[in-house]
Amino acid sequence: MADFEPNNDFFRERYSRQILYPPVGEAGQQRLLASHVALVGCGATGAAAASLLARAGVGRLTLIDRDFVEPSNLQRQVLFDEADAAESLPKAEAARRKITLFNRDVVVEAQVADLVPDNIHALLDGADLILDATDNFETRYLLNDYAIEQSKPWIYAAAVGAYAVTMNILPGETACLACIFPKPPGGPVETCDTAGILNTAVNLAASIEVTEAIKLLTGNLSALRRSLLSHDLWLNERSEVSTANPRADCTVCGTRDFTHLRGEGRPHITLCGRNSVQIHEHHRPVNLAEIEQRLLPHGKVRSNSLLLRFEHGPFVLTLFTDGRAVVQGTTDPAQARSLYARFIGS
Repeated sequence: MADFEPNNDFFRERYSRQILYPPVGEAGQQRLLASHVALVGCGATGAAAASLLARAGVGRLTLIDRDFVEPSNLQRQVLFDEADAAESLPKAEAARRKITLFNRDVVVEAQVADLVPDNIHALLDGADLILDATDNFETRYLLNDYAIEQSKPWIYAAAVGAYAVTMNILPGETACLACIFPKPPGGPVETCDTAGILNTAVNLAASIEVTEAIKLLTGNLSALRRSLLSHDLWLNERSEVSTANPRADCTVCGTRDFTHLRGEGRPHITLCGRNSVQIHEHHRPVNLAEIEQRLLPHGKVRSNSLLLRFEHGPFVLTLFTDGRAVVQGTTDPAQARSLYARFIGS
């Protein structure tokens, strides 16, 4: 923790209203300060959750996100501003910078990465709790496998339209994600890019998720909710499904068959909304400065130390330092792969 004494006057004043709440108290605040939370996804739900965690005094945050800030994010992603969008700053790094402005004593590690089987153990190592703020079930099932394997608690959260849903997963105690959803949803799944989203739904999901996190981190385990909780803010509907008991025949927490953690059937190229394809089969460091010089004759190029944006006709290729890329302007994986090979290399 920086040069910071938990018992000094500034600490007591900063968290005084939270310490006054009896279930937290000073002992709970000290526990929060000693905690490490990994947040997977720094988009709408993730940005709100990261802000709440940092303001609550969680001492260490690992922020993992594969994406960058765009103007369409600013309606709901509370840690970002117009300058971040103009720079196409990676969301994890933009979130880290904003958090340091209002709580410099929280240690924030920004990981500009796609969470995959090859890196999940390294990226989540040491975290006491994992919070889900992703936008796809592929990553959520991977998180579920990892959490059950490591006996580590995690919290599922999602928001789309006016709908928000959360669920606590306590390995060995409650149902896991695969107990409730043995298979990913079939057919097209609504996303923010197809169904839109209210920023209020995002903030509700994040608030409930972080409240459950605070309960767990302060040792108030009896207060933890053991249900899948959903709200539709527009229709004023609320429902709960009990998750109090694991399903005996669950392939993940019952038989411990971690297919997602093994990466079985995982695609190298995935659709990622907003008319885009992500290419994540190239796990190799790239020199952005060299590639920028090579691409300048072929289109508009902008770059910073974390990513490069290349515009060529109707396509925009965003290249990250680990070789991963997002190709905007197509939903055809073959076309995206062709553009990557043509301009970046195979």
